[in-house]
Amino acid sequence: MQLSLNRSEYRDKVLACWLGKNIGGTVGMPFEWKRQINNIEFYTQDLHGEPVPNDDLDLQLLWLLALEQKGPNLNTRILADYWCLHVTPHWAEYGTAKANLRAGLLPPMSGTLNNVYRHSCGAYIRSEIWACIAPGLPEVAAAYAYEDGIIDHGNGEGTYGEVFFAALESAAFVLSDLRALISIGLAYIPADCAVAKAIRLVEAAFDKNQPWRDTRDEVLRAYRGEVPVWHQPASPDDVAKGLGDGQLGFDVPANVALTVLALLYGANDFGKTVCLAVNCGEDTDCTAATAGSIYGIIHGTAAIPQKWITPIGRSIKTVVVNVGDLWMIPRTVDDLTDRTVAVMDKVLAHIGGNRLAITDRPTDLSGVSVENLKPSRGFRLLKEGLNGPIFHFDFYTVVLNYGQAPLIRSGVPKEIRVLVRSRHITQANLSLRWYLPTGWRASPSEQGAIFLFPGTEQEISVTLSADRITETSNRAVLEITIAGLPTVMLVPIMLVNGDHMTALYP
Repeated sequence: MQLSLNRSEYRDKVLACWLGKNIGGTVGMPFEWKRQINNIEFYTQDLHGEPVPNDDLDLQLLWLLALEQKGPNLNTRILADYWCLHVTPHWAEYGTAKANLRAGLLPPMSGTLNNVYRHSCGAYIRSEIWACIAPGLPEVAAAYAYEDGIIDHGNGEGTYGEVFFAALESAAFVLSDLRALISIGLAYIPADCAVAKAIRLVEAAFDKNQPWRDTRDEVLRAYRGEVPVWHQPASPDDVAKGLGDGQLGFDVPANVALTVLALLYGANDFGKTVCLAVNCGEDTDCTAATAGSIYGIIHGTAAIPQKWITPIGRSIKTVVVNVGDLWMIPRTVDDLTDRTVAVMDKVLAHIGGNRLAITDRPTDLSGVSVENLKPSRGFRLLKEGLNGPIFHFDFYTVVLNYGQAPLIRSGVPKEIRVLVRSRHITQANLSLRWYLPTGWRASPSEQGAIFLFPGTEQEISVTLSADRITETSNRAVLEITIAGLPTVMLVPIMLVNGDHMTALYP
């Protein structure tokens, strides 16, 4: 099946996505992290024709730049380098990931170790770039979103939130039925994760014609996080309802659900949709921005009234990226749109373009269905790799599993599991050898071998130990070679000294 999108229609949806994102982030900013029911119908700030700075949009400018500079074959390790160099905040999940990356931990462990905020909102707010460069290709968008989200959310709900929205938004380029889009997004994340459960709660309440305020309260009763200490306490009404407390950092299930609430109850009205997101409270700039972007993709620019565009214009204001080093980032939504379209062309060329064509001919979506937009049988994201990094070599994939955490303690054996998967056309004997720090031991052996047929995989377990761990960061290497071939696959191993660390995990 090959879908065909008219180039002008596609570009219009991308522009509407960025307009909706900019508008929603601006209208929601004054109410960010206030646990209260609001009652707004329009902007509440004096904006002077410009949007407010917002991390919901400007982190995606960094990913656009990475795509332009490094090409579509991005992976989480490339994105992590950009993160360390150009993301300025040190708060919450952003700062925890940066500290872990600088200690040598690769994603997803950079987003997992000691990260109580891995269930928070910093990842899902940057899902749109992946959908816009892979329109109608939710599996591709979800794969990019996974590589992104695990940087600062690891194995947390935050990663699920980004994958959900990236898949939904990608499908929205070729489908307009919101309930179908939600089902597609849900198909890409675990059915038993809190994000999925919170979304289904909202759907069930909407189907019962429950008032949106009651649905909002129901979401917060089941999935609320803690109101950040630097913001005002919950409103007296919410405290009286028993909603005054919550789990620190456990923010994404509720906020994803409230975004879905706004889209469902918004009744295909742009202003009502973004204002409903804000009126629910919580992380209002994020919920309204994501709701606005999804609305834009589904309906296009003609459905966004000019009265919402005029107060903020078409410029972009940044807040969490180092603009001094990134002078080349887009400054307007129009420039961002043109450059997104240009990257999309490169992505389609990279994946072969056999599933989607962007042409000057009329759009032809006759072959599209909900089922063929859901994950294929071979889709492995979120089924593996959340307990250690994944390395893709030319003919083999290596998946590390550190278990609960990438920590090693003096005199305590540390098990690491290594899965090797063949994508080669012939069988082979693979030789494995561990290069370890002085005084370390590998059991059952520092050398070994496995035999793989084409398309098969094998998992081995090795236990590393040392009488005394002296370094803070400890590096080892697994070397994989094939007799008679020059191929050398080097897999880096990174373990943090856990002798005096109480890991905030899980």
